[in-house]
Amino acid sequence: MRLPFLAPLCPGNLFGHLAATAVPGVEEWRDGAYRRTLRLPHGHGVVTLWPMPDHVGCRLTLGDRRDLPVAISRCRHLLDLDADPVVIGDLLRADPVLAPLVDEHPGRRVPRTVDAFELAVRAVLGQQVSTAAARTHAARLVVAHGEPITDPEGGLTHLFPTPGALASLDPAKLALPRTRRATLTGLIAALADDAIDLGAGGDRRRARARLSALPGIGPWTVETIAMRALGDPDAFIPADLGVRAAARRLGLPLTPAALTRHAAAWRPWRAYAVQYLWATGDHPVNRLPAA
Repeated sequence: MRLPFLAPLCPGNLFGHLAATAVPGVEEWRDGAYRRTLRLPHGHGVVTLWPMPDHVGCRLTLGDRRDLPVAISRCRHLLDLDADPVVIGDLLRADPVLAPLVDEHPGRRVPRTVDAFELAVRAVLGQQVSTAAARTHAARLVVAHGEPITDPEGGLTHLFPTPGALASLDPAKLALPRTRRATLTGLIAALADDAIDLGAGGDRRRARARLSALPGIGPWTVETIAMRALGDPDAFIPADLGVRAAARRLGLPLTPAALTRHAAAWRPWRAYAVQYLWATGDHPVNRLPAA
């Protein structure tokens, strides 16, 4: 299928982020395309997505054809294809610091997720560690608790574990600091009990408040989940290392409080400003993998 979008679209940070953070077994970058497994209402599926000049190519393998509309909707959410880059770009260009970044690569999207629970777990695993370490921790959970699948086209092996599957994990077996283990198990318990609604159409303010109330869940984790799982276009993470490094390079305020005050002019599109700030650094998330 062809997934349409409002032009322009910059595929570098979008597919680059998904490829660089891909969890082995659940996701992969293969032959110029991003591939991943999908847990769907009537079964599971595998999707292959690749950028084209005027659309995103999409190939779906489904266990049940009834899941087609849901699968397409999740793919569109994952790639943020319903954003209006012209409206967003016009506002961000009003800041002379961001204007040249937007002009150079217009149409940056926010890489999101097909599974809010998965994203929340991975956000905690990514606290204060490298991208590679976060992938390793997530891959161990997948092998130990994920549901195996067969992928005739590539190297996908599992669905990401469900809240129920992870609710019974033994924290002592996690190769994480003690406090991180407690944070992860507390988050899993809250999500397994439906105490927090991470649906893209849910109450974002309430979800933020309930996440913040959990031990070990700070502003970075809350805003990462809000940006990529809740789909909040105004989520902002001023304490993020990549954002702070970009602020230093661009001459923006360096403290989180001062940067937040400056970023008020970017509302309600601060999540997109973050993508432009990240793109000033030399990190694999900012570019398509080499052929």
